[in-house]
Amino acid sequence: MGLTVTEKILADRVKKNVVKPGEIVEVPVDVAFIHDNNGPIALQQFAKLPQAKVWAPEKVYFVLDHHSPSTTFRAAQHHRNIRDFAKQFGCHIIDVGRGVSHPVLAEEGIPRPGKIIVGTDSHTVGLGAFGCLATGIGSTEMTAVLTTGRIWMRVPETVKVILKGKLSMGVCAKDVALLVLKHFGPSFLNYMTIEFDGPLLQDLSIEERMTITIMGLEMGVKNALMPVDNKLIHKLHTSREKESIYTADPDANYASTIHFDVSGLAPMVATPGLPTNGIQIEGVEGTEIHQATLGSCSGAFYHDLKQAAGILKDRKVNPKVRFIIVPNTSHVISEAAHTGVLQTLLDAGAIISSPSCGTCAGYEVGCLAPGEVCISTTTRNMDGRMGAGGKIYLASALTVAASAVAGYITDPRQYLGGDSFDR
Repeated sequence: MGLTVTEKILADRVKKNVVKPGEIVEVPVDVAFIHDNNGPIALQQFAKLPQAKVWAPEKVYFVLDHHSPSTTFRAAQHHRNIRDFAKQFGCHIIDVGRGVSHPVLAEEGIPRPGKIIVGTDSHTVGLGAFGCLATGIGSTEMTAVLTTGRIWMRVPETVKVILKGKLSMGVCAKDVALLVLKHFGPSFLNYMTIEFDGPLLQDLSIEERMTITIMGLEMGVKNALMPVDNKLIHKLHTSREKESIYTADPDANYASTIHFDVSGLAPMVATPGLPTNGIQIEGVEGTEIHQATLGSCSGAFYHDLKQAAGILKDRKVNPKVRFIIVPNTSHVISEAAHTGVLQTLLDAGAIISSPSCGTCAGYEVGCLAPGEVCISTTTRNMDGRMGAGGKIYLASALTVAASAVAGYITDPRQYLGGDSFDR
């Protein structure tokens, strides 16, 4: 019986021909990153260890992205402690204003095919768009990684998802993610690998692929993978010969294989409570909103800002709506400024905040009052996520921008013309 991609990566690292789902293996880590929300706990635990040293400082990245710039006196002190630790042990520090951990690491070319990456952010799985095994871990477990450079894992079962068809005008990668989430639900894929494939991927940029893999976490996956193709090789400015590229065997054993044809897909919206509560937009169209947001690792790439600008050009944000945009990296802001996208958004009345996790979990940016409704490109919409009593609907940048103009949840296709749409 052949192996899946994740099984091949793990087998290679433990120098075995075969590993099987359920087997426990201890593997070396290639990259570890810690953000400022969980970093303090990891450092406190590290300080309790006798004569502890960081196993490989050049492989460790601290990213100050959750409270960025520091939003409280306490956050400022945490940032200072993290900076001091990174300097003491020679680790990398990605300071405030650079952006959210996984998109920033992706821009820096750090995730590579075949590598094992762990991070203290649950959405670390998004880096699997680069053909690596990336997964989120807790702060105390990260302390062990800092000192040993190793981690134990249970070999996960793998589900294969094949995406085919062409996206219609007004439908984009976030809609695909919400469709897949709706199918599997919040826990069906607990501690499993999801391996994406299919012709649709050729039509998606690497960042759009990340939109899908990041959201995979909301189904409970251990890791999510995209294939290493020529588009990714070009993105990494490398060649196949220089990378560790794994492909599944033809007879690999999958727990199941699911096909999705997105050709007839309509814009999707996840209703409050869970990201897996996806329905077609017609089911919630007309719902009044108080806030619209573009933000998070999954929903504030340059393509998201560009899509929003396409809706907002020569239009204004509804006066009853706050439209808050928190780009996920500084490079996104730079590109948006260079291309005129940023000016279009500002002219329409959008509010631009510094690159960070921002509104995604109500980190002092874009919080909701009780009873307020927000439509957002962020990753989660659980009760209280942006403030007690607030309600969050998840959607694509196109749907969020169209709703910001209308003042209620609305189908973005009415604001778009022609037979095709440039994502």
